[in-house]
Amino acid sequence: MKNKLSGVLAATLALTMSLPTGAMAFSSSQTTVVASQELKKIAAEKAALLTKSYETNSVQYALIDNGQIILSGQAGKNDMKGKQPLTKDTLYGIGSVSKMYATAAVMKLVDEGKVDLDAPVVHYVPDFKMKDERYKSITPRMLLNHSSGLQGTEYRNAALFKDNDTYVHDNLLQRLSNQHLKADPGAFSVYCNDGFTLAEILVERVSGLSFTEFLHKQFTEPLKLNHTKTPQDKWEDDKRAGLYFPMYQGQLPTESVNVIGAGGISSTAEDMVRFSQLFMGQGKGILSDQAVKAMEQEEYKKGMWPGDGDNTFNYGLGWDSVKLYPFSEYGIKGLAKGGDTALQHASLVVLPEQKMAVAVLSSGGGSSVNQLMATELLLTALKEKGTIKDIKPNKSFGKPIKANMPQDVAKKAGFYGNSFDQFKIEITKTGELILPSSPQVKYVYTANGSFINENGTAKINFVTEKNGRTYLKESTYSSLPGLGQAAATQYLAEKLEDNVLSKETAAAWEKREGVKFYPVNEKFSSVQYIAPMMPVQINRKEGMEGYWESRKITGPNTAMHQLQIPGMGGRDTKVASFYTEGGDEYLEMSGSLYVSESNVKPLDTSQSSKVTLQANGHARWFTIPQSVAGKMMTVELPSNSSFAVYDEKGLCINFTVVSGNNKVKLPKNGTVVFAGAPNSEFAIKLN
Repeated sequence: MKNKLSGVLAATLALTMSLPTGAMAFSSSQTTVVASQELKKIAAEKAALLTKSYETNSVQYALIDNGQIILSGQAGKNDMKGKQPLTKDTLYGIGSVSKMYATAAVMKLVDEGKVDLDAPVVHYVPDFKMKDERYKSITPRMLLNHSSGLQGTEYRNAALFKDNDTYVHDNLLQRLSNQHLKADPGAFSVYCNDGFTLAEILVERVSGLSFTEFLHKQFTEPLKLNHTKTPQDKWEDDKRAGLYFPMYQGQLPTESVNVIGAGGISSTAEDMVRFSQLFMGQGKGILSDQAVKAMEQEEYKKGMWPGDGDNTFNYGLGWDSVKLYPFSEYGIKGLAKGGDTALQHASLVVLPEQKMAVAVLSSGGGSSVNQLMATELLLTALKEKGTIKDIKPNKSFGKPIKANMPQDVAKKAGFYGNSFDQFKIEITKTGELILPSSPQVKYVYTANGSFINENGTAKINFVTEKNGRTYLKESTYSSLPGLGQAAATQYLAEKLEDNVLSKETAAAWEKREGVKFYPVNEKFSSVQYIAPMMPVQINRKEGMEGYWESRKITGPNTAMHQLQIPGMGGRDTKVASFYTEGGDEYLEMSGSLYVSESNVKPLDTSQSSKVTLQANGHARWFTIPQSVAGKMMTVELPSNSSFAVYDEKGLCINFTVVSGNNKVKLPKNGTVVFAGAPNSEFAIKLN
């Protein structure tokens, strides 16, 4: 869950580190292979680099080669007190790498003749319905290759602290019943979490087992993956990696991600590479060769796609990539899947023909950084075996040589948007394109019709597709010191056409301009409360008043993404709907509900007071008056409840689910939120 204009790697916090343990060899009937001292050294250096320079708290890794785990180690800090050292059995949340387990589960049912990949999903989940009649054409294949056309992700209550509530799974079908599709099923592949939660439900309906039971029966037990768990399993917290969040002091509780097939599995690097043997034809009869081959086909080519350039995203079934750069440079098939929760990150890179794989898991950091480390280890191992002669140097498009730009190219300038941002592209008469990044980046028009940046690492083209829409195509080579290079070829954004509003619609949105809306229906244990408290604010850009954050305003109380962008740029599109109740305006987006700041009152300044939640259970927000800033607030908490306090910058300074502390010094110009069961009563004292 990430994305910005041109960078893929987000920074959080640099933390202390320690060197990983040495590699381990495991017995098998084959000749035992042990990692060389050089490979061990490089692995230790890369792991240490992640913890030192790439905001990773701890990292765990393993490399398997033809059935032998020849390398296994870890680095970084675990618990705050230093009592729980990192081991090869420390569990990490693997985020979206869980999608490979969901895909394998569906393919197991295909092998058994119980599921047809190209039959409608409604055959297996008859109560799956949507407002959009096209849903009847969605197939299991489309769920697994991201081409279903579903809006994206139901985030509400998906990640909780110390809470295995199955809310998202249990309510997905009801939520989908109120949604429309954003594209024809099969039109193009755009990353979609809800498709895999729906696949999880399909597995349960067809098998008659819970997804967790099916996973263990068909995969973890026969493969002896004893450290692969879901939130529905019992586990010991002290066996899990220590979790931390930037700008929050202290260790966090266990993070429970309750969309298991989309992102909720926890595992270890060793278990993950053992699981990866399924995709090398070493699955002990668990998956057929036909199923494995089907998963690694170039599914992304079945719909609209920005060409076939060097890439780390080109979907198969489940896989993020089935033609992974830089292995594509060596004529080696590379498969990859990355995963990110709010706090934990994972990458699995598999070379099926070489019978090799690396898994890198981390607390903090990011899956894209982990994937670069995995790639470096595999390239080193391939070179040692003589499979490749040398590791190739980083690529670029070369220093741009300016050429005369045809006049009609300047017409491509204007507003562009993806599902995360809306921005203006400027093209000068002298052939320079300006991307509104910070610092500003200039691209030069070159003879081949592309704009290339000064150091030759990024190229931009404009493409008008068969659907009549114009796209900003970006091709990049991103190099990180000590970690190699990633490549991307993507439609970054789509050109936004003018949208003239009626007088009634314009007036309604003008009243909302600058207004903040605060979340009210996240559960008291939600991980979202630890993040910087950023209320949704209605800010439209000058010259594009017909849009709000790339959503096309469609009426006085509605705005919706109408983007058709494959890959990552068009993921998680949301319909925004406003309504008024009790004198306050509410905003609903993809299951999340927000209330206007008109509902946010100053905290009672009396020495003793009470806050009572409404019968609907909505959280209540308060501002902190100047007169009580600096005072100590003590709250008597009812059961199943919490409160969080934020400073004037929106940073969380206390969240009771994390800290266990019901006393807090109130910050100047801060805010407080109380969350819990309907009608919960909080007794407050100020001293």
